[in-house]
Amino acid sequence: MVPPMEPMLARSVPEIPTGQGFSYEPKWDGFRCVIFRDRADVELASRGGQTLTRSFAEVAAQALAQLPERCVVDTELVVIRRDDGHPKLDFELLQQRIHPAASRVALLAGRTPADVVAFDLLALGDESLMAAPYARRRARLAAALARVTPPVHLTPTTEDPAVARHWFEIFEGAGLDGVIAKPPDIPFSPGKRLIFK
Repeated sequence: MVPPMEPMLARSVPEIPTGQGFSYEPKWDGFRCVIFRDRADVELASRGGQTLTRSFAEVAAQALAQLPERCVVDTELVVIRRDDGHPKLDFELLQQRIHPAASRVALLAGRTPADVVAFDLLALGDESLMAAPYARRRARLAAALARVTPPVHLTPTTEDPAVARHWFEIFEGAGLDGVIAKPPDIPFSPGKRLIFK
C-alpha cells in the first residue's frame, strides 16, 4: 500500500443504530490521517490525499517510536487543551498547525503538539487487512497497539448502545463530534459510507 488512500467515510443518521453487533466509538474532532510506516519511512496522508508529515513532524516521530515497523493505520490527529485540568479537543488550534513557514510549524509543534488516536488497521507487515471484517481488524489493532502511551492512543470502543448514548451525552462539551457505529463484518472500503455517525 502506498499513499494517498481515501479513507472509509461515515453516513449521518438521526439515532444511534442498534443490533447487528455494532461497535461504537467516539467521533474525534480533528484531522483524519492515514499513517503509512515502512521501517524508517513515515508518511501522514490527509483525508484529501495531501501530506501532513511536514506539519505534524512530532506525530511522524511517534509513529516511528510506537507503531509497528510496517503498518498502515487509520487515525485522527487532535490537539488537546487542558483548561482547569479538564481536557478538551481544540480544532482551531489544530487548524493553526497547517502553516507554510517551517519556523512557525516548529513553534506550534512545541506549543500545541498533536495527539494521534488510532481506530483501524489496514495493513500489518506484508498483510493487507482491508478485506478483513472490521471486528478482526479492530482485534489486530488492539494487539498491535497494546503498549502505546500518550500522545498515541487506541480509541475506546463498546458494543453496548447504552454506553454509546452515555458517551454521546458526556462528550459534547469536550469537543468531540458524537459517536461512530461500525457493523462488525464490513471490509475497509475507501470512499464508501458503510459506517454511521
